[in-house]
Amino acid sequence: MDLGFAVTLLLVGTGTGFMAGLLGVGGGMMMVPFLTHLLSARGVAPGMAVKMAIATSMATILFTSLSSVRAHHQRGAVRWDIVRRLAPGIVLGGLLAGAGVFAVLKGAALALFFAAFVGFSATQMLRDRKPKPTRQMPGTAGTTAAGGVIGFLSGLVGAGGGFVSVPFMTWCNVAMHNAVATSAALGFPIALANTLGYVVGGWHMAPALPGAMGYLYLPALALIAPVSVLMAPVGARVAHALDMRKLKRVFALVLYLLAAYMLYRGLTAS
Repeated sequence: MDLGFAVTLLLVGTGTGFMAGLLGVGGGMMMVPFLTHLLSARGVAPGMAVKMAIATSMATILFTSLSSVRAHHQRGAVRWDIVRRLAPGIVLGGLLAGAGVFAVLKGAALALFFAAFVGFSATQMLRDRKPKPTRQMPGTAGTTAAGGVIGFLSGLVGAGGGFVSVPFMTWCNVAMHNAVATSAALGFPIALANTLGYVVGGWHMAPALPGAMGYLYLPALALIAPVSVLMAPVGARVAHALDMRKLKRVFALVLYLLAAYMLYRGLTAS
């Protein structure tokens, strides 16, 4: 691995780790487009580059989620009761996506799905709709089903689930800062289930690059994870001091640009 590529990966880890702590999103929404571009530039086939970017992004969330949730927990912001209720469905949905559907879908389809998902998430952030004041978190069956959807969608796009779990929780009148902190805690079971699924699904594959293990690109994981862990608490501290509405608007515009790029990759991948 050349020095320029290594430095670029460190910068990606810095930015995504910060965003993981800031918005409880795991950083995957930003990481996947950048990794897709970097892997494609190193000769990986476009469809495979998308899959490797998604899987590697998810694996880094194993580390950033722990760092981010520690910072949020110290401020008493994590709703552990919600984590316990959503986690079983998340694990089931994540395993289904990582070990089953992910391996079957083509990279182009995943890129297009990623673009649509990110674009929808950005639109929801801009709309900032307020829930009915009487709405609460659903019962056990509803929460388990919601967890399944969160884990499944996260596995297909390589994100920590914050762009589903945060809107879902705020829709159920969970305070924004609590929703962000709780989403960070949910990132670990999401990442664990999906990463195990990616390993199982790609076990038989020849490495696309030196250091790759199935869909996971281990050199990128080794560089991105440590700096992400360092930056996640910084983002968490900033999250408790900023006007989240203004921040979400700016971030939504960035997401539209990333969605446009992944749309292009999906239309040109094979």
